[in-house]
Amino acid sequence: MNSIIPTANNPTIAPTTPGTGVGASSLSASPTFSPLYQQIKALITQSLQSGEWKPGELIPSEMELASRFKVSQGTVRKAIDELSAENLVVRRQGKGTFVATHHEARSQFRFLRLAPDEGVPHYPENRIIEVKRMRAPAEVARLLDIKSGDSVVFIRRVQSFSGVPTILDDLWLPGAIFKGLTAERLNEYKGPMYGLFETEFGTHMIRASEQIRAVCADEAVATLLHVDVGMPLLNVERVSFTYGDKPVELRRGLYLTVNHHYRNELS
Repeated sequence: MNSIIPTANNPTIAPTTPGTGVGASSLSASPTFSPLYQQIKALITQSLQSGEWKPGELIPSEMELASRFKVSQGTVRKAIDELSAENLVVRRQGKGTFVATHHEARSQFRFLRLAPDEGVPHYPENRIIEVKRMRAPAEVARLLDIKSGDSVVFIRRVQSFSGVPTILDDLWLPGAIFKGLTAERLNEYKGPMYGLFETEFGTHMIRASEQIRAVCADEAVATLLHVDVGMPLLNVERVSFTYGDKPVELRRGLYLTVNHHYRNELS
């Protein structure tokens, strides 16, 4: 990103001339030129990251943002188009643009990719098996971009659909961010886990990277999922990121696909 990009609290970036918009007079000499709408997108993202607009809140109108950043509404609209496509904001007809939140029904299935072979998708029931603080093993630390031995919160849970254990999840979360996260709090909370992370720990998951492979259930896994040893399962390893592409969750899930399938949409 260009050094001319300011903080959201100081959006006047560089001297401008009519029709050139934000900092355009200095962009031509920059070897890292980026389109103007991308710079506006970065500024809006900074405001989201700083908490200027909280999840679920209405953000300023395109006209107000255009005035704030001294650019055209078309430039702002293009920036918001990309933010909407990336699920950072949500447009609502006749109401405006809102910060995306994991509490919305449309967002709950964004990261839960397991869908039933028949019927409509629904959120599973959670059973927390274990929550503990531990020192991060080297591989976990590497994926979370923290130091080996740093504090992490480890969570193991079983997710069931209509009473049938279907997913065994192991999660590792940076301890510095998730202070106070306990089994009691997880059991009390009835919404999606990412909603809890957003509301109580100020951590909004905006994207994830996954690796998927086929494995067989060992004895411990077979016991928790109520299947035979050797049962084929999908092993889904996910690293989830918040603003600034900061990894804040490592999740390794084992998925039973007798009555479900892993669903993805490519565009």
